[in-house]
Amino acid sequence: MKALVIGGAISGCAVARLLNKKGYEVYLTDIAKIAEAESLRAEGIKVYDGGHPDFLQEIDYDLIVKNPGIKYTAPFVAYFVSKGYHLLNEIEVAARFVHNYHYASITGTNGKTTTTTLLGEFLKCKNPHNGVSGNIGIPLSEIVLDHEDENLDIAMEISAFQLLGIEEYHPTVSVCTNLSVDHVDYFGEAEKYYQAKMLVYANQKGDDWFLLNVDDPLINKYAKNIPCQTVTFSLSQPADLMVADGEVTLFGERLFAVRDWKLPGKHNLANAMVAAAMAYKMGVAIADIQRVISTFKGVAHRLAFVREIDGVRYYNDSKGTNPDSTIVALKSFDNNVILLAGGYDKHTGFASVAPYLDHVKSMLVFGETKYQLKELYPAAVVFETMAEALTYARKIAQSGDTVLLSPMCASWDQFKNFEERGDIFASIVEQF
Repeated sequence: MKALVIGGAISGCAVARLLNKKGYEVYLTDIAKIAEAESLRAEGIKVYDGGHPDFLQEIDYDLIVKNPGIKYTAPFVAYFVSKGYHLLNEIEVAARFVHNYHYASITGTNGKTTTTTLLGEFLKCKNPHNGVSGNIGIPLSEIVLDHEDENLDIAMEISAFQLLGIEEYHPTVSVCTNLSVDHVDYFGEAEKYYQAKMLVYANQKGDDWFLLNVDDPLINKYAKNIPCQTVTFSLSQPADLMVADGEVTLFGERLFAVRDWKLPGKHNLANAMVAAAMAYKMGVAIADIQRVISTFKGVAHRLAFVREIDGVRYYNDSKGTNPDSTIVALKSFDNNVILLAGGYDKHTGFASVAPYLDHVKSMLVFGETKYQLKELYPAAVVFETMAEALTYARKIAQSGDTVLLSPMCASWDQFKNFEERGDIFASIVEQF
């Protein structure tokens, strides 16, 4: 049996190792250098980095695994699509080798990482080997390699890209937290992006749960033909999962008190509600849910408080990579916000942010999209880099102000990823 893995990032290397262990002759390729190339070759995996050799297209494969971030229109990938291959992702492949795992799948435009991380903490109350995988955490292939024979519950953050590469993967409970336009650069149009998100429940059945956000009009428009039990949730109206008299309840049963949840913003309360309901479905005791709720401190790079200097509070929201996430961040603060924004252009447009800029005292823009953002907010001050913008923010900020990095854009114009961008922001603040 022969398998081709396209993309040598962490998940690609992990699935290559898993397939190799399962007896496949594995070919791993990437246009960039693969950091683990030598160790993988030592294990018997055929590694071709720095480009895709032509002869790889002449082999008949039993299985092709594609990194979700690589577009289907990339020439090397498009060749195999034209040959009729259905390209799978690492999650789908890893899940086929275990039948004793249960999954909770979280997708959505925003809120995925907070919800998934919190759910992972809930699940660890049952078994310390339970954890987080998918778009964050440890690749599922690596978990399978280390714990194949265990009964595990896994919180899975799943992107729209990943959902396109799934055939059989079957979650016990799933959710689309919310929907707004994103990744038009990948899908070509918002409609295809929305439809991809709805694949999260495609393989569910019977008494599995899909949590339906009845407050989100786009989800209510696109969530059709749900093949499992629908559990509604809302922050503002009666639902199966809702807030009543300061308590979050599920089917009338108390899950936790709102006052025990420490993260700012209604969006974070919704994330906590969803994670708690998913944990309940996965068999976590209510007492454990309440204990974790009261101690959870949030996710790095997602509205993370860095520190207060001279009465100015600095927040790192580097994971705010689209306009909707920045809207959520702005709604978490009352006023006097010095907003740092800019980065790689995903072609989502920024007009939706305009009504929320009354929260903004000053806007400092940088990166590839700086002039687009200045059109949105003509008083914006333009810089080349985030570091320059942040240094200026330090000069103009007064006691009571909030300096907020919430870029509205991906990081790829000047950084490896949003984590690097957020780490650099935090380190500069610490130097202040």
